[in-house]
Amino acid sequence: MSATAHPIAPPRSRFSHRVAAILQGRLGESGWVRLSVGALTMATLVLYLWGLDRNGWANTYYAAAVQAGTQSWKAFFFGSLDAANYITVDKPPASLWLMELSARIFGLSSWSMLAPEAIAGALTVLILFFAVRRAFGPVAGLVAAAAMAFTPVAVLMFRYNNPDALLTLLLVGSAWAMVRALDGGRTRWLLLCAGLVGLAFNTKDLQAYIVLPALVLTYFLFGPRRFGARILQLLAAGAVLVVSTGWWLVIVDAIPAAYRPYIGGSTDNSVVNLVLGYNGLGRIFGQGGPSGAPSGAVVGGGAGFGGATGLLRLFSTEIGGQIAWLIPLAVVSVGVGLWVHRSLPRADLARAGYVLWGLWFVTHFVVFSFASGIFHPYYTVALAPGVAALVGAGVVDMWKLSGRSPLGSVILAAALAGTGWWGAQLLARTPTFLPWLGPLELAVAIVAAAAIVAASWPALRRWLPDPVPAAAVAVGVVAVMLGPAAYSVATVGRSSSGAIPSAGPAVAAAPGLRNGFTGQPPVRLGSTASGGAGGPQVRAGGVGGALGSDVIAYLEQHQGEATWLVAVQSANEAASIELATGRPVMAMGGFSGTDPAMTVDKLAQLVLSGKLRYVVISGGGPGGGSSSAVQQWVIANGTAVTVGSTTIYDLAPSTI
Repeated sequence: MSATAHPIAPPRSRFSHRVAAILQGRLGESGWVRLSVGALTMATLVLYLWGLDRNGWANTYYAAAVQAGTQSWKAFFFGSLDAANYITVDKPPASLWLMELSARIFGLSSWSMLAPEAIAGALTVLILFFAVRRAFGPVAGLVAAAAMAFTPVAVLMFRYNNPDALLTLLLVGSAWAMVRALDGGRTRWLLLCAGLVGLAFNTKDLQAYIVLPALVLTYFLFGPRRFGARILQLLAAGAVLVVSTGWWLVIVDAIPAAYRPYIGGSTDNSVVNLVLGYNGLGRIFGQGGPSGAPSGAVVGGGAGFGGATGLLRLFSTEIGGQIAWLIPLAVVSVGVGLWVHRSLPRADLARAGYVLWGLWFVTHFVVFSFASGIFHPYYTVALAPGVAALVGAGVVDMWKLSGRSPLGSVILAAALAGTGWWGAQLLARTPTFLPWLGPLELAVAIVAAAAIVAASWPALRRWLPDPVPAAAVAVGVVAVMLGPAAYSVATVGRSSSGAIPSAGPAVAAAPGLRNGFTGQPPVRLGSTASGGAGGPQVRAGGVGGALGSDVIAYLEQHQGEATWLVAVQSANEAASIELATGRPVMAMGGFSGTDPAMTVDKLAQLVLSGKLRYVVISGGGPGGGSSSAVQQWVIANGTAVTVGSTTIYDLAPSTI
């Protein structure tokens, strides 16, 4: 039985009857629903596209890979950082493919790279609406879609070039396919669900699998088919998951190392090592991996990035303003929803929906709270669909419950008032940002809660206009969304760049900026960059030791027939130079300079073959620096050339 068929309390009036019909998906749904969801989707798209180019190249690490993919199909397939295919980025390439195809069609620019991310965001909101509506009705779907659209971390990442935008879209798509499978039991929807999770894996490795417990357990417990049929269906879906997950991995690792780039982030030049290590268990148990810290090192509780581990991590100063606004309401919602639907048939779609989104929420919450490895606040965008879906479903079910029991009204009122109080606390962390908004949110939430409770008392109910209860719920929902909406608009209103972006007003990002590093030097947009109109020119020093304009001009003048313009220690240095010149730059040690990708013999061969001439020595990161064997060899065999304040080592074959 679908949730939209559940009976509710007998209406007291024609108005109440109309409200009840709307909640259950009747009353000319096709007209008003299409208008509402269309307007919300367009508003989301406008919000995510507004002033998009102020983010410039956003994360230059991925922007450089996008540029490389527009210059070389080999770089496109492997996800290489440079067009000459020395090393890949430390993630699978699916998210890069989306941006690279756009850049190949429209030319490389900030807009062509970031617009697909914004479109992915609008699609995520739309698909979430369809998934929630099917289980809980159109009003629940609209509330969930709005909550997703105005989650600050979602606004941030759907305007950014990190893999998380496509990851979230694909995971929400998998949940929608699962709801379709739960509703009818058709195997094709399960197979689609598995295929989308596999594609999400090829976007951000094992993070995509966090949703698997929710998907598998929900269908196993509540699928409409008989037990044996459900097992066979899940086995078929498992086969699709294996193929859709592993095809790129198997192809890449089967290619001899001499014919492909080094796998960035791995310790042994294999995708399997990257998946299980740096992008897998290392994130959970604290192994920093080659791109974050020396192999085997422990990154203390994510300090400097995501705050200390523990149950309160997602409510911390570093993360709370990104995702935590509606978590109290979501927690109450899943408890109430499971209680309300406890006695319905096993295959009830609404109860299955609560289990699906509840497990989605719990698994992400636990993993993100206790992950001891590298953890960034923006990862929580994958938690946002679970929070939003539970809020949408819970508000509607608590409203239905309030029509049957005064206790239901008290629960709904307490949930809205408590969430409003929590939103005020989050806003109080940025006292210079709209200082009046927190008290307003709390006051409006309390007034709405009081009206909801008053409407449930027989002595007061007859004195209140009939629309008051429904209006109070609507006002309460709007109140608790004031804080995240304000943070979302503030996110759109300022530029974001670097490896660790943060949503909200600039003052909210201050703690993260004090603890972490941006991962790239500052960039400015210019029309003369060889990367295309609107591309940035990097002509100033910054984090990672970006080269000055005089150094870049010297390298461009003397590169000759060499494949790479210059070799530097890390991608943080290489990316900005690539974007400024449009030429391949070798990041010898990958993302932060610690990948064991370069050896003395390999470097000597590159020099003797004429593919590389110039090397810039930097301090590097853990395991790097001038003490490494490679850099000692460069110093011993190269001719030091000083340009401005920078020393370049000329390794022309004649000097070796």
